[in-house]
Amino acid sequence: MRIDILTLFPDMFAPLRESIIKRAVDDGKIEINIINIRDFALPPHYRCDDEPFGGGAGMVMLCDPIFKAIESVQTVKSKIFYMSPRGKVFQQAMAREMINYEHIILLCGHYEGIDQRVIDYFNIEELSIGDYVLTGGELPAMVVADSIIRLIPGVIREESTEEESFSTNLLEYDQYTRPAEYRGMRVPEVLLSGHHKNIEIWRKEQSLEITKKNRPDLFE
Repeated sequence: MRIDILTLFPDMFAPLRESIIKRAVDDGKIEINIINIRDFALPPHYRCDDEPFGGGAGMVMLCDPIFKAIESVQTVKSKIFYMSPRGKVFQQAMAREMINYEHIILLCGHYEGIDQRVIDYFNIEELSIGDYVLTGGELPAMVVADSIIRLIPGVIREESTEEESFSTNLLEYDQYTRPAEYRGMRVPEVLLSGHHKNIEIWRKEQSLEITKKNRPDLFE
């Protein structure tokens, strides 16, 4: 899979060069390219935004440099997503669907967003990571990329993704590691018992309790 991220601020994507994602890139399981939209703007000022038609606060990103940036990487197999608070809310099920694409383009807006003609022309799907507004699409793009990449076969152990939050519409159970006792707090005895069936039952009960407490909407 290849992911191209189009942005005005490529230096923000340093986290994608660390940890599990770095190993996935080094192992050839994923290709990530960060494309600077400003490279496609016209000299001498390389301007990428202007005042919105109709008035209003802020600036809107221009069509021309975004069109050229997209066209520089787009193929017949490309699927383009625009990070936007008005988009469909990104969920784990969507991440699982997106690993089937050979090429994903993540477009990051900034300021008041991008000219609507970009979205209309390229038939771009808008994605949101939650009901709040950020300064730009860079952080959401990293969230989406990370969520997709970790699901690619071989990036992490498959069993690690089978029982985590949202894999079964429940939140994940509590996790513990050594030592068995720390500052008077003990790990639940069932986890030390070695009885796999009882551990499985305990984890399912924990997932149900945590989901009811933190995300009752998942039962609806």
